[in-house]
Amino acid sequence: MAKAKKTKRPLLRALTVFLILTVAVMTCYHAVIHIGKTLYPIQYSDLVEQAAEENGYPPSLIYAIIHTESKFDKNAVSSANAKGLMQITDATFHWAQRRAGEKKTDSDNLFIPAINIKYGCYILTLLSEQFSNTETVLAAYNAGQGHVAEWLKDSRYSADGVTLHTIPYEETANYVSRVLTAQKRYQLLYNIP
Repeated sequence: MAKAKKTKRPLLRALTVFLILTVAVMTCYHAVIHIGKTLYPIQYSDLVEQAAEENGYPPSLIYAIIHTESKFDKNAVSSANAKGLMQITDATFHWAQRRAGEKKTDSDNLFIPAINIKYGCYILTLLSEQFSNTETVLAAYNAGQGHVAEWLKDSRYSADGVTLHTIPYEETANYVSRVLTAQKRYQLLYNIP
């Protein structure tokens, strides 16, 4: 009888340690997810998902752009006077309206999330007509399509005229990196494409 008790005690201790470790790991996991979702929130999901679907983009990319551009501040204004969630300048907004065959409206409408997200996604689509990969489209979204077109012609920045192996503007290189990193985090945290 004493031998059976001795055998059960180490097994009971091992099971207790296993359970404690399991609870600790699960608690840490949930804390990390909670912190991640706090740092990378999802807002305006109906608008993002609709505009992303209409323009053929994964929602995670649109969330990542909004996070990088404005941290979901619909009233954000940059030093270049880019406005709203996806930080669109007046000139770019009017260009996109013209390309969409719509009449020019007040650029203060860019502070309306539905309009900003709709045109931000549409601008990505227009840039995709000229540039063939996500990194190059993001570079054009940040630095402008004229700069990116010039970089693609320059062998210092592009070996094939299609992709950029080097982005000469540090701000734009950092921007592309930050958006792609944020996109991966959105995919992992929310299990979205």
